[in-house]
Amino acid sequence: MAGAIACILELDDRPFVIKDSMNYLAHLFLSKGTPESLIGNLLGDFVKGSAVNLYPEEIRKGIDLHRKVDSYTDSHPIVRSSKSLVSSQRRRFAGVLIDVFYDHFLAKNWREYSEIPLQDFSQDVYKILQDNRDILPDSLQRVLPTIIARDLLSSYQEIAEIGITLTRMSARLKRTNNLASGIEDLTANYQRLESDFRDFFPDLIKYATVGKF
Repeated sequence: MAGAIACILELDDRPFVIKDSMNYLAHLFLSKGTPESLIGNLLGDFVKGSAVNLYPEEIRKGIDLHRKVDSYTDSHPIVRSSKSLVSSQRRRFAGVLIDVFYDHFLAKNWREYSEIPLQDFSQDVYKILQDNRDILPDSLQRVLPTIIARDLLSSYQEIAEIGITLTRMSARLKRTNNLASGIEDLTANYQRLESDFRDFFPDLIKYATVGKF
């Protein structure tokens, strides 16, 4: 799934490889709601190896949930079907693009899944991150002011913001690429992708809710 904070991701040195998942809004939504769980579910892509042991248990649980959600998402048949809609010219980016697209549909349809307005949810997350800034990885600390200033979590409601995000991601890759044009896959398959998201997301909510994480 998708990437409301996609611009903060590390990019691999190898051509056309982007490390980590992009569905940060979904990960935050699926957290247990506590500050520790929210932080852990965000840090799942930033904390590597034994560094996870530096964090308190509840944050470690959030990191674990993040990673299990990623694995579940990647193996789900509906998500695989969505990936097949990505143009063959951009198929190497299919996972990245579907992550971003699904976060767009979550933001767009937020009221169907949460009683808390997206704007309020986003501001709560930003405050928690600010209050716990000292324990965040350096890469996240550096971009946190930009994330908050642009209100990235809420901005994913707009298709235009998806295009901007893909363009920014494309520019950070070290090799010439066509990731930015992935917005064409969203607009060309919009109804089908939104339908896939609507079918998939309840499964993901159930998995994250009933799982003993």
